[in-house]
Amino acid sequence: MALACAVCLSSCSTLGEREAAASRAAVRFEESVRRADRTRACAALAPQTRQELQQSSKTSCPKALSEEQMSPAGAVREVQVYGRQARVVLAADTLFLSLFPSGWKITAAGCEPRPRQPYQCQIKGG
Repeated sequence: MALACAVCLSSCSTLGEREAAASRAAVRFEESVRRADRTRACAALAPQTRQELQQSSKTSCPKALSEEQMSPAGAVREVQVYGRQARVVLAADTLFLSLFPSGWKITAAGCEPRPRQPYQCQIKGG
C-alpha cells in the first residue's frame, strides 16, 4: 500500500515539483562525485546504469567512478521532465534521470551534446 501511494504521489505531482526533485537528485549526485563520496554517488545511479558501469570496468561501482575522473559540473542551468524521464543541464555536464519508486535516479552522466546525434555519455545504462 505504501509503495502504491508513493508511486501515485510521484506521478501525480506537478511538473514544477518533478523538475525540482530531478534537479535535487542531479545536484546530490554531482556533489557526491565532487566530494569523492563514491558510495553515495553509486546509490544515486539507476540499477542498470550501476550494473553497466561495473561490468564495463570489471570492478566495483565506487572504484569505477573514481576511474571516470568526472569534472565538476557547476550550477543547474535547465531541467526538463518528460513523464518519468528527465534531463538536467548543468554548467559543465548533462544528466539523464528516470523516476523509480524510490525517487529520481541517474541513468546517464558526463553527457555532452553532439550535432544531429545522441549525447555522448561517460556513464550510461545498458
